[in-house]
Amino acid sequence: MHEASARYLVAFDTFRLPHHLTEVLVLGTGVAGYAAALAAAEAGARVLLAAKGDPAQSNTAWAQGGIAAVLPGTADTPAAHAADTLAVGQGLCDAGLVHEVTAEAAERIADLERWGARFDGEEGTTGEGEGASGPSARGLEAAHSHARVLHARGDATGAEIRDVLAAAAGRHPRVHTWGGAYLVDLLTDPDGVCRGALLYSRGHLRAIWAGAVVLATGGFAQVYRESSNWPGASGDGVAAAWRAGAALQDLEFVQFHPTTLYLAGVPRLLITEAVRGEGAFVVDDHGRRFLLDHDPRGELASRDLISRAIMRHLNRPDVAGVYLDLTHLDAARMARRFPGVVASCRAHGLDIARDRIPIRPAAHYTIGGVRTDAQGRTAVPGLLAAGEVAASGLHGANRLASNSLLEGLVMGRRAGREGARRAAAVKPAPIGVRHAAAEAAAGVMDADDLRASLKAVLWREAGIERTGAHLTGAHAAVAAWERFAWRTPGDAEARWTLLNMLLVARLLTEAALTRTESRGTHFRRDAPQRDDARWLARLVHRRGEALAVEPLAAPAALVTGGPR
Repeated sequence: MHEASARYLVAFDTFRLPHHLTEVLVLGTGVAGYAAALAAAEAGARVLLAAKGDPAQSNTAWAQGGIAAVLPGTADTPAAHAADTLAVGQGLCDAGLVHEVTAEAAERIADLERWGARFDGEEGTTGEGEGASGPSARGLEAAHSHARVLHARGDATGAEIRDVLAAAAGRHPRVHTWGGAYLVDLLTDPDGVCRGALLYSRGHLRAIWAGAVVLATGGFAQVYRESSNWPGASGDGVAAAWRAGAALQDLEFVQFHPTTLYLAGVPRLLITEAVRGEGAFVVDDHGRRFLLDHDPRGELASRDLISRAIMRHLNRPDVAGVYLDLTHLDAARMARRFPGVVASCRAHGLDIARDRIPIRPAAHYTIGGVRTDAQGRTAVPGLLAAGEVAASGLHGANRLASNSLLEGLVMGRRAGREGARRAAAVKPAPIGVRHAAAEAAAGVMDADDLRASLKAVLWREAGIERTGAHLTGAHAAVAAWERFAWRTPGDAEARWTLLNMLLVARLLTEAALTRTESRGTHFRRDAPQRDDARWLARLVHRRGEALAVEPLAAPAALVTGGPR
């Protein structure tokens, strides 16, 4: 058997491993994981909430941007929020789910406030009750028709939500949190039912048996050289779900954030697009606002368009750099509104009152993932998924700004409640699962070099702009590396992570090569037009099967020639 097709990443015998029983196992401590754990616990289930590393670290904790939600008492409506989401998704959204999520947003915000969240009022201050503008200030972000984006602590909305959810989980008697527990694989019985997971903690494997498992492990943007994500976003949950028999959907759709701090030797700090919403300009080294040449919305155009425009501009021989310019704005107000961004720039010698901030795009959000229904159920009985690891149908071909935290709250809650319902009927129990890993051939490979090569190839050949020729070469390279990555010596967790990244990269490049059109975040220079006649479809990977193209019924607006 091809090593890259091995069902499990490690040899084990569950009867010989330490084990633990829980009713619902939630993997991941971002917004979706915490929401799932709390929902399952409130429904009466005992929950084990496991984190890959420090439970406080996740993409949620790093999220500067806000959360999109229509609150009562405004001229905005959930239907308008849904319409914006559908427009950005370019025909591939699940319209029913979109309307459900946007309609549910106000309830989930109320949950956060009940648990202690405090959203900002005007000038970045904490809102106190109902004022003229409602319970909190609302910001306008790219592709939104109304100002509906809520923020907390200025540019630390994700951290506020993480802290509030973590505190609520910590207070709940039926939630137990376990940090430093790496997901190696999901455990399934002979009937293909998920019965638990194989975790690695402090140098030892452990079998966790559960009535239901909720994957909330995040995305895989770390397969790219330039990424705004926390280091743990390596696709472990996506890869484990595929090995367990779940379907993966639309992996070709990866959203690139156009504005991350770009300084040599400095981590790629995301600069929230709310900064552009407040009036910041994107300029080149000549001070020219070149985005207006591409779209009349300029800095408020969609992320994919801005990212492409920046990269094309940087390729011009007369352009040395691209910058975010805040020098014309009130520096004191910007410091109150975006304290994290201003402090990070200051730490690297940049004063927003006089200096332009050097920027470049970076991989930010992976839209595709583990296919789920509206309750978070996957094709594997007993396995649910929510948040960035999942492809629920909310985002389609492109994610509307600030919809990700909302999705985590709504879909995490649904998956948690469904997990509790299943766990009430299916009691956890140990079963015998035995696996002998494929024998490694002689020779070793340098894991660090292989990881760097993978990230460079994905960025160059399967990044913001793609071609069939480049994708063909990238897919072949990744498939070849995947065969030999089993031979990397040293740290087992690093080797497993690399294998997961290679698997996801291989499937991503295959999907991007197959979709010969440009739609949403997927842009092919050799097929720059959207093609609804051929590609109004989802691309679905299933283990042991060829990539499937599953056509969708055309939305009414497309059938009648309505706006796109």
